[in-house]
Amino acid sequence: MKVADKIVIVTGGASGIGKAMVERFHKEGAKALIVADLNGAGAEAVAKSVGGIAVQADVTKEADVQKIARTAEDKFGRIDLFCSNAGISRGDPDIDNPGSPPDAHWELAWGVNVMAHVYAARAALPGMIERKSGWFLNTVSAAGLLSQIGSAVYSTTKHAAIGFGEHLAIATKENGIGVSLLCPQAVDTPMLGGAAGSQNVDGVLAPSDVAAAVVAGLAAETFLILPHEQVVTYMQRKTGDYDRWIRGMVRLRRGVIDGAKGSR
Repeated sequence: MKVADKIVIVTGGASGIGKAMVERFHKEGAKALIVADLNGAGAEAVAKSVGGIAVQADVTKEADVQKIARTAEDKFGRIDLFCSNAGISRGDPDIDNPGSPPDAHWELAWGVNVMAHVYAARAALPGMIERKSGWFLNTVSAAGLLSQIGSAVYSTTKHAAIGFGEHLAIATKENGIGVSLLCPQAVDTPMLGGAAGSQNVDGVLAPSDVAAAVVAGLAAETFLILPHEQVVTYMQRKTGDYDRWIRGMVRLRRGVIDGAKGSR
């Protein structure tokens, strides 16, 4: 899937990975870019820099996601690539108690990290099925394939996003529609916030590095786009011996906690 001459939507496009993807897609020759974000002013600034269209939207609201899709279809007649990129992270208030996050954290993360992908599919699939073409790029996380120490909310919702992405790919392929899931570890974005943690053990990538991996992964029509290549090995270890992997994660957790205490 080449980005050149394509009509592309990017949610969460005002900063971080979303902004980097918008800028890279522009360099790759995208025909049109629709930049959506809860931060309307930020979306406007990024869209203006690439000659795109900004949409202020809350992706936890299906009506807003429909608005994003209709903006593209009304102006350009189609959606070629829908990048459902917005995400949110919430840590456990008590790191020893995965049940400690309040319901409000679960509900917000479920809306942003899971239902936003569902809403994107509902909005864009009818047109894609009719044309027998189109692509979804859902930004998930390596946490959805592995885990995230210190955040039951993030780990759980990202696992759910992987499950939906798998089903989306299986159900739509025969209609000529592709799906890719972007699953990086640590990326230098506002979500990371400079925090140390298990996601940082293999280095922190720049958003532009992730955008480059996205372009390469789309061109290769890869389902899992893994900017941190080590994630493949970790997945193999997890599925090869789940109990051993759990023990290793317990050791990693202890190292992260002790390291955080030592840095205070």
